[in-house]
Amino acid sequence: MNFLESIRISIRALRANKLRSALTMLGMIIGVAAVIAMVGIGNGATAQITSQIQGLGSNLLTVSPGQSNSGGVKGGAGSLTTLTITDLAKIQVGTAVKAAAPYTDNDYQVVYGAGNTLTQISGTNESYQVIKNVTIASGRFITKEDVDRNARVAVLGPTVVTNLMGDPNANIIGKTIKIKGVPFQVIGVTTSTGSTGFMSSDDMILAPITTVQERLIGRKTLRSILISATSANEIQTAQDEITLDMRRAHKIKDGQADDFTIQNQADVLASMQGVTQTLTMLLGGIAGISLLVGGIGIMNIMLVSVTERTREIGIRKAIGAKNNDILSQFLIEAIALSILGGGIGIILGSAGSTLIGSALKMSTSISITSVLVAFGFSAAIGIIFGVFPARKAASMDPIDALRFE
Repeated sequence: MNFLESIRISIRALRANKLRSALTMLGMIIGVAAVIAMVGIGNGATAQITSQIQGLGSNLLTVSPGQSNSGGVKGGAGSLTTLTITDLAKIQVGTAVKAAAPYTDNDYQVVYGAGNTLTQISGTNESYQVIKNVTIASGRFITKEDVDRNARVAVLGPTVVTNLMGDPNANIIGKTIKIKGVPFQVIGVTTSTGSTGFMSSDDMILAPITTVQERLIGRKTLRSILISATSANEIQTAQDEITLDMRRAHKIKDGQADDFTIQNQADVLASMQGVTQTLTMLLGGIAGISLLVGGIGIMNIMLVSVTERTREIGIRKAIGAKNNDILSQFLIEAIALSILGGGIGIILGSAGSTLIGSALKMSTSISITSVLVAFGFSAAIGIIFGVFPARKAASMDPIDALRFE
């Protein structure tokens, strides 16, 4: 009996028990679909987080206050209040540093007419537009004159406009909004970046740092100083220069610890990518367990099939079938169940990943590598878990098999 004949007989045996074959494949279908869907969601989350972090600004460095330490008890990062506008003036813009901007924020209720919304109010200066790649859809951005004269002006994100006026395309330029009861004139609306969640730049209001400090927050300290390096190659140089400038400004002596921290955007991106990739592998590993369960299911059903077809095996051996013929027949059946289940699982997993992404309003990314790995793994499981039943069938004594009832 040649290989093609073994395939024909195996397929005929599977078709003779359609329901059992379908139920046997179910484990592989669920396993492969779960792996494809989970990895797709994980990859999509990684890409989305990467895009959001990169959207915060190119070559970004963030100077933040350090940790407080009282009685041996350390506070959280940024618990010190050591950054001021004076520190910003000490940072030298030049070869490595392209621009620097002060930054502080808080959440306040914003009112316009009958509309109101709770949103983030961020105080900064004109350099923020360059550092964070802000584009203006209408109106203008904050200027140095606005900061110098403590102007009560505001630049709104498109989500804020929608929440206040009910229409993202409504003309709000020149209108007056109230933040914490203080009137602000709207001078600009930013272009939507499409970002969502905790880093959404669409749902925020930008105002002059001096105005926010005096009229809203009531303190002179900064939450951070945002700095853009002139290029990716100059990030480390910029970080070193800023460290020296800040230590001089704060009169920190040699050997003393910094009372500030400098965060490199590239490091943040690498760290977040590492976390999301680890989570993706974890999700894929957990889903992969169902593939093993599916393989065990195939082995169990094939063992049942061998027992049910014992007399058939005896007859085939009696008329000249060799052990290898019987082995290949049952092995092909197991592999066919596994591969067919894997193929259906890929289709369902891809569709499921897209549907879950739509429901959660996040992007998904199904890589060819994950598809090939899942499909190859399903085929390997068919071989691994099909060998034992196939060897059991091939090793049967034809006389004993013919006597089997």
